[in-house]
Amino acid sequence: MALNALLKRVWIGLAVALIGSLAAAAFPDLIQRDDTGRIRLGAPAPSPSASAPTPESTSPPLPRDAVDEAIQTAIGAAGLDPAQGRPLGPTGADSDRTGWTAVRERTSAVSEMNAICADLERQGWTPNPNGDRPDLSRSYRRGSWSLLVSTRGKTLAPSTTSALTDSQTYLTVVGFRLNLSDIPLPEITVRLG
Repeated sequence: MALNALLKRVWIGLAVALIGSLAAAAFPDLIQRDDTGRIRLGAPAPSPSASAPTPESTSPPLPRDAVDEAIQTAIGAAGLDPAQGRPLGPTGADSDRTGWTAVRERTSAVSEMNAICADLERQGWTPNPNGDRPDLSRSYRRGSWSLLVSTRGKTLAPSTTSALTDSQTYLTVVGFRLNLSDIPLPEITVRLG
């Protein structure tokens, strides 16, 4: 019985060490291992002699009005009049959400979505293919902003909007800002042995 308990502790210790080593290799900025065998999660503790941290990027953050302009430009490049749709999200330059939506014919919505996406890429927005469905939605990222371009049918339409016919769908561009550096990671210390 004592041998089984000892083997169990050894296996658990090896598993924790392996997981910690793999995590430290995958996320070197978030996981540190010191000389005593302790693993720390979260930002490294500042040393007393450390100077102020340097910013990640020298370019200024992308403001909301620049995102609005990118959306309007892409909509215009698709041959659509931005004034024919309606804006999404609250007004104000400090808002973290923006967007545009319009009722479109299903037969033209996918080609219009493709034209919007092509112009966003031309403007420097980076495609994020994870979870995209080419005929329904595509997502993009630039700085701390993400954009989702989609066509959605009647079943997903908000109930407060006018009813769509069977030949219509919504063409939507939604932008939102998510700054993960504002979310603090908890500090967790694990001691092996």
